[in-house]
Amino acid sequence: MKSYIESEFSKALANFQLMAADAELATDLIGAVNLCTAALRNGGKIMFAGNGGSAADAQHWAGELVSRFYYDRPGLAAVALTTDSSILTAIGNDYGYDYTFARQVEALGRPGDVLVAISTSGNSPNILRAAEAARTTGVHVIGFTGNSGGKLVADCEICFRIPSDETPRIQEGHEFLGHMLCALIEAEMHPRHAV
Repeated sequence: MKSYIESEFSKALANFQLMAADAELATDLIGAVNLCTAALRNGGKIMFAGNGGSAADAQHWAGELVSRFYYDRPGLAAVALTTDSSILTAIGNDYGYDYTFARQVEALGRPGDVLVAISTSGNSPNILRAAEAARTTGVHVIGFTGNSGGKLVADCEICFRIPSDETPRIQEGHEFLGHMLCALIEAEMHPRHAV
């Protein structure tokens, strides 16, 4: 058991060291912040979508923006497309599970909005359809995937590919980057000294 614990710490540390050394990742983070703040400044919104643990990330990050992250400030327009059971089951029943997020993007998305599409494999059919719907609607797509990026990469303007093929490591990387994204959006939209 102890060797397993030590191994997991070692793998997590190596994953974060690879992320920290990736200059492109930092550049992409700045680009993602710029897309999100432009949407918010123009009266738009940020939509989040994912399945399972990624659904939890979607809800978590939307909550950080709507409520607060580091400090008190006005709420920011963000919505997790994973939370309304009536909408999800209606779409699932009428159109199929693959359309659970795409239909919401079609209904709620406006040109200039942002969709944050989270899929550890990059191949979740409902996430891929949501990204396609976003592009059709003029919504920017920021992806969060694993090392390969999967099919989602092709539909993203920016895609954060965590340098691992293990789902737990990918999710740990997503959570860290999601927190940084929220912190930087908060700081850009409502600088602390202005609160």
